[in-house]
Amino acid sequence: MKYIYTIIVAMLFLTACDSDLDQTPPNIASSDSLTDFGAVLNAAYFYQLGSVTPMAIMGDFRADNARMLEPPYTEFDEYGPNLTDMEDQFFGPFYTALYKSILSANNVIEKSSDATEVGEAKFLRALSYFKLVRVFGDVTVNLSASPSTTDGTILARQPAADVYNNVIIPDLEAAIASLSATSSNGRATSMAAQGMLGKVYLQMGNHSAAEPHLAAVVSGAMDAGISLQENFADIFGVDNDLNPEIIFATQVSSSISDEYEFSEFWSWSAGLDTKSLEPLDPDLVLAFDAVAGSIIDTIGVDLRRIVTIDSTASPKFPQTGGPDHDWIELRFADVMLMYAEALNENGSDAATALGILDPIRIRAGLVPLDASVLNTQTSVRQAIQDERRLELAFEGQRWFDLVRTGTVEQEMGQMIDSRYYLFPVPISEVLASFGVITQNDGY
Repeated sequence: MKYIYTIIVAMLFLTACDSDLDQTPPNIASSDSLTDFGAVLNAAYFYQLGSVTPMAIMGDFRADNARMLEPPYTEFDEYGPNLTDMEDQFFGPFYTALYKSILSANNVIEKSSDATEVGEAKFLRALSYFKLVRVFGDVTVNLSASPSTTDGTILARQPAADVYNNVIIPDLEAAIASLSATSSNGRATSMAAQGMLGKVYLQMGNHSAAEPHLAAVVSGAMDAGISLQENFADIFGVDNDLNPEIIFATQVSSSISDEYEFSEFWSWSAGLDTKSLEPLDPDLVLAFDAVAGSIIDTIGVDLRRIVTIDSTASPKFPQTGGPDHDWIELRFADVMLMYAEALNENGSDAATALGILDPIRIRAGLVPLDASVLNTQTSVRQAIQDERRLELAFEGQRWFDLVRTGTVEQEMGQMIDSRYYLFPVPISEVLASFGVITQNDGY
C-alpha cells in the first residue's frame, strides 16, 4: 500500500504547462481559497516520481557501474557535447518534475498553517533543489507560490553555492526543527532531513559541518526505529518497501501514472530496455572480484554480489513487483558510510572511522577492516569509497560520489573534461526563456 499517493491526487495535479514556474493545478480554482493543503503537499511528493529514473541513469550509467550499448545513448560514456540528444528521455522530465514539486511545496510553505505540512514541504523543496544542483550546477530559483509570469529575469540561473546556502540548507534546518523523528507512512521526518543535510554538506566538501548531522542520525537511529536490515537482500524488492533501513524513499505505485513515460529504473538495471540489454559494466564485476583476492577481505565472499549483479545486469530491484518498487533516496547504511567519511576527513583515527563500517561489512559476510593495515587517511578514504561503491551500486549514487570526491578521472581511468561533470540543461528550457536560462559550458 502506498500511503502518500492516491489516484485522485495524481489526476488532480497531472498537468503540462509552457513554463515550469507558471503552473496551477487545473481543478483548483485558486490556492488563495484553500484551507486544506494536504492535497497540494501530496502533489509535491508525487512530482518526485519524475526525477527517479533520470537520477538512477545519471548516477550509475554515467559512471563505471553501468553502460549504454545503443547510440546515441552511448554518449553517457563518451563525455562530450552530444549528451543533449537525451533531453526528452532524461533531463527534460527530470527538470520539469522537480520544478513542479517545488511549486507545490511553495504553496504549502506560504499558505498552510500546519507546521508539519510546512516542514515536509521544505524537506521536499530542499530535496528537489539538491537534485537539480547536483545535476545542473547553477539553477533557476523560485521560492514563490505565485511567481511572475511577465518578469523573465527571475528565470536566470543562480550560483550553486547560493542555492545551497540560501535555500537547501535553511529548508533542511527548518524541516529538522519542525518534523517528528519517526513516520509510519513514509513521509519526511527530522531524521531524513538531518541525514540529507549531512549529505548536502558532504557534497559541498564541508566535512566539519556534515559530521554532527550524520552523527545525530547514527546515534538517534534506534530511538527512531531505524536500523540495518539483517540481510542485505531484504532492503530491496516491493515486499521490503519502507523497511527499517529506509530513512526516506520516493514511493512508487503501479496504480498511479507519473510523468515519466519511458522505461523505469528497475527495467534499466535489469537490462530490459533495448538501449542497454546488458547494462552491467565489467568494471563493477572487477570491483566485486577484487574482494575475493584482497588481503584485507580474507573471507573472500561478498554477500552483496548476488543481490547486486549477475552476468550481464543487476537484479537489485527484482522484476516481480517492479512497477511498485520504491526509490531509495536515503538509507541508514548510506548515512553510516558518510559518517565514516566525515570522521576520516576531519582527522579521526583510522580505527574510529573504519569501525563505523563494521556492521555493514559483517552483514556482507566480510571481516572488519584492520586499522593497523589501513592506517593512513588516504587508505581509509579509499576503503570507504570502495565500500560505498559495492553497497550502493545501482542506487544512483556512484557518479555524484566521484564528482564530489574529485576522483572521476582516477576511478574512470581516463581524462575527462570537468565541464562534463554536470549534465546539459534541457534545450527546451533555454529556448523557452529566450536565453535567460543559459546552457552549461561545453554543451
